Amino acid sequence: MQKKLLTVAVAGALAVPAIAVAQSTTEVYGTVNMAFGQFRYTESTSGLPSVSKFDVANGASNYGVRSRENLGGGLAGWIQIEQNAPLERSSNQAIKPASRNSAIGIQGGFGNIFLGQWTTPWADLDALWGIGTVGFWGPVTSIIGRRETTGTAPNANCVNAEGTTPGGSSLGAGTPICDALEGGGGVGHAFWRRVSNAVFYQSPVMAGVQGKLAYQTNEGKSTANATTNADASLWSVSVQWAGMGGRARVGAAYDRHKDFTTIGQTDTGFSVKGGWNFGVIDVGAALEAMKYNAAGGEVKARQYGVALAVPVGPGSIRASWSKAKDLNGPGIAITDTGATQYNLGYEHRFSKRTNVGIGYAKITNKTNAQFTWTGAPPTQDGSSNTPPVGTDVSTFFVSMTHRF
Repeated sequence: MQKKLLTVAVAGALAVPAIAVAQSTTEVYGTVNMAFGQFRYTESTSGLPSVSKFDVANGASNYGVRSRENLGGGLAGWIQIEQNAPLERSSNQAIKPASRNSAIGIQGGFGNIFLGQWTTPWADLDALWGIGTVGFWGPVTSIIGRRETTGTAPNANCVNAEGTTPGGSSLGAGTPICDALEGGGGVGHAFWRRVSNAVFYQSPVMAGVQGKLAYQTNEGKSTANATTNADASLWSVSVQWAGMGGRARVGAAYDRHKDFTTIGQTDTGFSVKGGWNFGVIDVGAALEAMKYNAAGGEVKARQYGVALAVPVGPGSIRASWSKAKDLNGPGIAITDTGATQYNLGYEHRFSKRTNVGIGYAKITNKTNAQFTWTGAPPTQDGSSNTPPVGTDVSTFFVSMTHRF
């Protein structure tokens, strides 16, 4: 249950006019998403043995505070501060304030303008098609949207992980971490994630159509020397439509990431996602195409997937299938980099806030691929969450979700 803070009582104590109180609301909200299951990692390409283990996993559980005030003249001011909630005691995730969608904005008849950190217009489109997942073991951020090279290198002069080398840079291990929060994995700068240091605009919905725009500023621009001069920035734009009484929805997005993979080059991507609710079945589909300008040449990536949800009493049967094709282009030195993912399960809806599900999910990695899910347990080595190349990942699970 959403918990309205005691703004009325506080305002009364401070003798604030009642009309001002009525124009302001503040609430605490969140989602707890957990799963228990048996995970299996198969033998890797290099011959590391398989392993099977039980796991309690956290699927992007979060909580936050949001506030909204009516400013008059059709305007409203708002803020949101959201952070992760790692409910696994042994999790290496620390609670990072404002590590998720957090911003301040002004909204009116012109739309919504805000500053801060938020999911990109590209990533927002996943809500249009990703209806086939029970719990959180699905295609979104495992296959779809996961083909990034910039998660640990958002700027050629720094990295988000200790000991890595930014693409296209002469800098080696020990390169400065761009930001402590980013270095801890709280924020990434790839096609599927949220962006920080950014300006956002969302248009009003007109005839079912809405446009979105995000610009991540070039605050990391440097002019130190010829080998490390960089002017990294990001644009993400989308347009989406919903109609036919809410049955149809479709959206397209385009991203430009300047000086991310290689200094002087721009990575680009295009995606189309949507779905149709037939009543007896809801169907979704996604297609993505990315182009990375790596040091060795252009690299192209393609991903696509389908999803469905079939109502059954108070719950639904949900399933997804997705595929990442092999990377290709002159910048590719290895082959067999693709993967296939599928999941199937039943989710029972006890209320608008509480769901319980059961299901099975699997990712089949080719010889040189290592796709996995965010939140998966450590692999064969007992520490890393990224599987060795060629290792398949699967899980039987029971999930529980509660929103408040």
